Amino acid sequence: MLGVVVVLIGLILWLAGDKLSWFGQLPGDIRVARKNVRFYAPITSMLLLSILLSLLLWAFRKFF
Repeated sequence: MLGVVVVLIGLILWLAGDKLSWFGQLPGDIRVARKNVRFYAPITSMLLLSILLSLLLWAFRKFF
């Protein structure tokens, strides 16, 4: 069952990929590009993802 859910989420992200281009470029995401070094820390994006997943899991536990 978990595999089916992961595949469905992957398909949704693949089909809606062009509509999610803002994800990873939010204010608060740290991006440093130098001549030989690139550093990227998506802090705000991961906080947003964590909040959304927490709400989904809470709703799932509440109703099921």
